[in-house]
Formats: sequence, structure tokens, C-alpha cells
Amino acid sequence: MMSLPAGGAGAYLMASWKSHAPFHWLYIITYVQLVGTHITLLDCTMTSIIVEPLRFPEGSGINFGAAVSNVDIENLTDDDFAVIRDALFTHQILVFKNQGHVSPKAQFKLTQRFDPAGGSSYGHGKTIDAKRSILHPDLKTIPHQPQVQVIGNGRVASYEGLTDFQLRHPHHKTFHATSIPEPEDLDFTRFYRWHIDAALYGELAPPVVTTLLAVKVPGGRRQICRYDDETGDVLDVPLGTTAFVSGYTMYNSLSEEDKKFARETKVEYAPHPYVWMSSAKSRSDGLGLLSQGLEVPIEELPPHTREETQILPLCWRNPVTGKLALQVHPSAVRKLHLADGTAIDDLAEVRNIVHRLQRPGISPKYVYPHDWEQGDLVLFHNRGLLHSVVGAFAEDEVRLFRQCNIAASQFPEGPLPTATVTA
Repeated sequence: MMSLPAGGAGAYLMASWKSHAPFHWLYIITYVQLVGTHITLLDCTMTSIIVEPLRFPEGSGINFGAAVSNVDIENLTDDDFAVIRDALFTHQILVFKNQGHVSPKAQFKLTQRFDPAGGSSYGHGKTIDAKRSILHPDLKTIPHQPQVQVIGNGRVASYEGLTDFQLRHPHHKTFHATSIPEPEDLDFTRFYRWHIDAALYGELAPPVVTTLLAVKVPGGRRQICRYDDETGDVLDVPLGTTAFVSGYTMYNSLSEEDKKFARETKVEYAPHPYVWMSSAKSRSDGLGLLSQGLEVPIEELPPHTREETQILPLCWRNPVTGKLALQVHPSAVRKLHLADGTAIDDLAEVRNIVHRLQRPGISPKYVYPHDWEQGDLVLFHNRGLLHSVVGAFAEDEVRLFRQCNIAASQFPEGPLPTATVTA
């Protein structure tokens, strides 16, 4: 890497773009915003990839996301991938347009490239007790590429070796304690479940990245997403959007006291969490469960051991920027382990603490509801963002997506053991 003083560097960039087009000058401009007084240039082989930060209306609190163009996903060079990897950890979500031709194999290979040592296991592994797992109805596995799942809504005659199958878009009425009345269902919606893609049990570490490819997208109408939590918060969203929020914004929104608590605390997840939570009901904002005693009793879960229970930091450290994200799957939490060696094991209290810490980060101004178009390939940093399915479809509205994530080779790293933390 090399740095040039910002004053006068703009002329160099434009001259480079004119004389060596295509040059990834938009990617360099991204670093002007991040580094401030210096412009950071890649001094390795030039790549034609363009990385341009997403633009949002004035007043938006969304500070992540970039569009990537001039790239061949099927034939990535090492230099191409180096740019994509750096952009992902910098911008957290990358949008590649017009990628409908990308094969399931290429999608898997791109996903795997972020963590080659992670092997080839799907992020949730093999579903145990599938009939009780809340994930089971939402996924179909591509036979010739089992790391890639098909998700969506409606009946599909044939796709990638799957024939005559039904997809069901998760609807909040199946998971929330309350629901929007039927007559309003197509005009209004909710966040289904804010989450991280992760098994949160056993040896399966949370995936580094998830890739989503929009194969078929119904369009035309929009919905109002209601929080229904007495705040009056609402958000206008495209039909069937995937909503994203930043764990970094969640952390940075905390008071100094809460930041210290978050840095020093670890969360213990329930064993077989997606079976454990299968009978419980969610808050109306999709950010965690209500405490009504509806969880599957621990003794009735599939076989498990204490050693297989995952205890992870509340804050996960970005491997490139060093920033901290408040990264918690709120529906799967069971205990909080404090810095003094004690634990909070009252489930209602645990859930209330986590919700209090996370709720400001899902305020409407911080939510990026991606407006899907057919052929969109989206990569998102699963260790820096939370996301949620949103929307209610009519029977004849078919939505077909491919999803891929790979269990990581290592667990996320928490804060450095010093008082100095990158904000």
C-alpha cells in the first residue's frame, strides 16, 4: 500500500482513470472517506473492479454498503478477490447487479474463498430434529451443490435438480406473539426475525459471509413495516426486502457504560437453539423472544453436552478495520457471563438487557431494506451485520433465491484485551 497527501491527489486519480481506464478509482475514493487526510492506493496489480459506496437520502443513518461492478464472478483472479474481500470488511454489504448467470458452484466457491480453511459444511450443518427446527420449512437444498440452499415463496416446477416444490416465505404470524390483522396483511408487514446466520451450537463457527442471489423477484408494490412496539416506528419497504442493520452502529450508539459492559460480557446460547426456540414467540419488532415459558425444556432437546454449548463475545472485532460490532442473535440467547465471573441466568432479564442494547440499532433511519432486482448477487458480512426477512406475499407471487454460507474455521474474535478500542 502507499499513501499520497490528499491535496492534489484528485488530479492524479482522474489522470489515472483517463489514461488507464478502466481503473478502480471509485474504490480509491472510498478510502478518501475512510482515511481522511490521505488517499490510499493499491500498489499491486491493477484491477478493473469498481467499488462505489451506496448512496442514501439526507438524514439516513445507514453508513454501510457498496455496489461492485465490472467483475466476472465465474472467473475471479486473486487480485479481483483481494479487492472484493477488502471491500466487504470495509463496507459490510456488497451488491453485484445482473449476476443471474452465476452458477451454484461459482456462488459456493466465492463464499468459500473468504475462509478456505472452513471446509465445505453449510453454516447450520446437518439439521438435527428437523421436524421441530424453525429453520426446516424455509430451506431446500440444491442436490448437486448441497452448500447452496433455495429459499423463497410459491410453487416452482423445476430448478437446479429440484422438481415440483413449494417454497414458503417466513411470515411473522407464525413466529410473533401478535400479528397484523388479515385485512391489512398485504399492505403492512413486520421484521420476521433479526438474526445472524449461525448454528450457534457445537463446532460450527458462525460463517464469515453469506451470499444471496435473486433468481426470481416479484415486484411492483411496497409495504409499510410496522414495529408495533409503542414507539410508532414504521418503515416503507419494497415487497420481500431483506433488511440489514450494522452491528458497528449498534455498538457505537451505546453509552460509554454500556460499551464497557458489551466489551466485557459474553453470551451463552441455548443448545440446539432452533429447536429450543421453536415453540416460543417473538417480540413485535422481531428483535428477540418474549419470556412466556414456551421454550422446549432443555431435557427434551436432542442429545447435547456442555462442551458443545457456544459462549461467544457480545462484541466481534472486524479483522481488517479492528472496529467492534455488537453481534448477538437475540432469539437464541440464554445466559450472560459477566466480567466478574458471575452469570445472569434469568431468561427474561437476559432478553431485556440484550433488547435494550440492540433496539436503538434497528431504528428506521439505520435499516437498509435492499430493493431486490432479478440477478442481484449480495454478499454481506455475517459477523458485522444483522438481517431479517420482511414481507407478506400473495399466493401467486413467486420469489426464488439462492443462499450460501459456510461454517467458519475459527470463532469470531472479541475486543482486544486493552482499553484501546477502535470506535
